[in-house]
Amino acid sequence: MDFAERAEAELGALRAKGRLRVLPGRLAPGLCELSGNDYLGVAGDDALREAFYAHLHGEARCLGATGSRLLSGDTAEAEALEAELAAAYDAEAALSFGSGYHANAGILPALAGKHALVLADRLCHASMIDGIRAAGCDFFRFRHNDLAHARQLLARHAAGREVVFVMTESVFSMDGDRADLAGLVALKRDFPQVVLYLDEAHGVGVFGETGLGCAHEAGLHREIDLLVGTCGKAWGSMGAYVICRRAVRDLLVNAMRPFIFTTALPPVNVAWTRFVLRAFPVMGARRARVRRMGCELAAAVRARGVPCVSDSPIVPWVIGADADAAAAAARLRAEGFNVRPIRPPTVPEGTARLRFSLSAAIPDAAFERLLECVRHG
Repeated sequence: MDFAERAEAELGALRAKGRLRVLPGRLAPGLCELSGNDYLGVAGDDALREAFYAHLHGEARCLGATGSRLLSGDTAEAEALEAELAAAYDAEAALSFGSGYHANAGILPALAGKHALVLADRLCHASMIDGIRAAGCDFFRFRHNDLAHARQLLARHAAGREVVFVMTESVFSMDGDRADLAGLVALKRDFPQVVLYLDEAHGVGVFGETGLGCAHEAGLHREIDLLVGTCGKAWGSMGAYVICRRAVRDLLVNAMRPFIFTTALPPVNVAWTRFVLRAFPVMGARRARVRRMGCELAAAVRARGVPCVSDSPIVPWVIGADADAAAAAARLRAEGFNVRPIRPPTVPEGTARLRFSLSAAIPDAAFERLLECVRHG
């Protein structure tokens, strides 16, 4: 077989398992979106967008950066965003990137030498795992949210290590549960070589009095050595950032391949991110509503006798078999809801699910209908 025939054979195998992915196309008119990550309804807020456009001027109107930050793409907008992020988190520095994947795939390889050790929660995002593998250092996974297991691994393997990166997410993208940030900080205090790496992709915007995430809400953001946030979810924008020490930022500028070899974000997108950052503090009602919706939907799932550990706007309904999850998604689509089935290898075998990703923009009537469908569907 040539390479195209091999590709067709692999596609056939996926098709036979019911796991062939296809692009879904644009959302059909009238469907309520439950698969995106627009938690605060920012991306679809016409009034907010028009207010942004009304004040857009100068460099911020540019649609392309034309080069990497180290060449022609180091714009005033990017520098202003990083200064504003550092000030918001009361940190020494921030550095922005093209995407959350770029951040997680590139930060660790730039900072971790071959003699470093990495401990990561078993359910960390694929981008974090790719970054760990690219770093090429020793790596162990601790059981999900099991800090006692993390301590055991540290006691067994951390001796003689100059640095141990402990990596987790604040809100986990498939189950919607949250990390024990206070426990992680205690772990760091007991093992001085620990560097805490926290991915707040699904936490920023939704948690915290001003929307700066779970660590900020808990008053622990200064204890996190590498705090990564993404702007493509609750921000309704694109890109990502890390909050860190100044020396760490400068080293990333010099050693992080996805930063060095990627064209910078367009100034207009960075300007929009800055605009949303300034709007976050007045979006408390949106945060409260979408979190309340998450609690109510999780309760509806549990009322079916299905375990649900969600503590966020991400609510899984674990169904089990791939075909059953796809059928449930089709039934909900017929009721006017777009929710995609999540199947292996994204989740473990036998845990195919519907993953509801809620938004403050969902009308009350639509949400009430969703609750009824979940309770009785």
